[in-house]
Amino acid sequence: MADDDTFYGLLRAHGVTRRSFLKFCGLTAAALGLQPIMADRIAYALETKPRVPVLWVHGLECTCCTESFIRSGHPLAKDVILKMISLDYDETLMAAAGHQAQQILEEVAERHKGHYILAVEGNPPLNEDGMYCIVGGKPFVESLRRMATNAQAVIAWGSCASWGCVQAARPNPTRATPIDKVITDKPVIKIPGCPPVAEVMTSVITYMVTFGRLPELDARGRPVMFYGQRIHDKCYRRAHFDAGEYVESWDDEGARRGFCLYKMGCKGPTTYNACSTLRWNGGVSFPVQAGHGCIGCSEEAFWDNGPLYSRLSHVPGFGVQADANHIGGIAASITGGAAAAHAGASAVKRLFGHSKRNDHATHDQKDKGDKP
Repeated sequence: MADDDTFYGLLRAHGVTRRSFLKFCGLTAAALGLQPIMADRIAYALETKPRVPVLWVHGLECTCCTESFIRSGHPLAKDVILKMISLDYDETLMAAAGHQAQQILEEVAERHKGHYILAVEGNPPLNEDGMYCIVGGKPFVESLRRMATNAQAVIAWGSCASWGCVQAARPNPTRATPIDKVITDKPVIKIPGCPPVAEVMTSVITYMVTFGRLPELDARGRPVMFYGQRIHDKCYRRAHFDAGEYVESWDDEGARRGFCLYKMGCKGPTTYNACSTLRWNGGVSFPVQAGHGCIGCSEEAFWDNGPLYSRLSHVPGFGVQADANHIGGIAASITGGAAAAHAGASAVKRLFGHSKRNDHATHDQKDKGDKP
């Protein structure tokens, strides 16, 4: 195996020092939520293992997953694409086109049979024999099945590939279908979101390259390390939810003070994702921090789950210990009445406090009036 076949070999060829390489491994371990000691394991894997071939194909989608992926900061997308993996096919990022591109797709699939990763952005429409999405002169669903046959694993990028997303919204005239409903004989790793957080996408690939196995998945096929907790559990506005302090209308005093957006339709209590921990744009912010409630874009059928700004009727119980395997797609055990109770209790408390202050003021005034 040539030196430049490994990630470390390519870094050395580009003048990267050993110190910088080890720093990269440390940052990657932190991004994956691993113990510091695992940085050595990552370094060893990237020094010795050949780059993994990746075929990245596109069905019905808007390319937002690719747009998110190329903005990853830890690790940088360019390091993943050019050095960590061998991205042999991607209709958005590759220079080749037409027959040349299709030939590359077939050759790589044959040459690396059983060893490549098939990354899928978007989903296949099944109606009219798949004629609603044609790639290379053939229905996308045919290419998807053919490329998945010899893949070691399939990654479903985004909510389109994971759940169907907007394309599968009622009445779904094209029969847009999630990847795992079409590819049933291969492991499918779902990375939902519209789009997913950039570092989630690159970190999943890093994990697979480093450890040579799939990350731990929840009952719905999502990596537990990024989809094991609700946005609500790590949201900095959570304390306001518990205190019954809510934004009642856009740009009211509660909004200015950063109160909870639950009443404005925030789906954070039922959404599993890493937005509130990793955040976006290099960890700068996420929708809730920007003043907009979570729309639940990483959950199944989010587009059909009621108006985006309607208040949730069901809210899962409190505590970060409640993961997707217990709550996920099941009807919540605690209804929106819990939040209403919070709000009611807070209102009674404020009213009681106000009443007590008035009573004290009245007594003080009487005492003053009784004095000679």
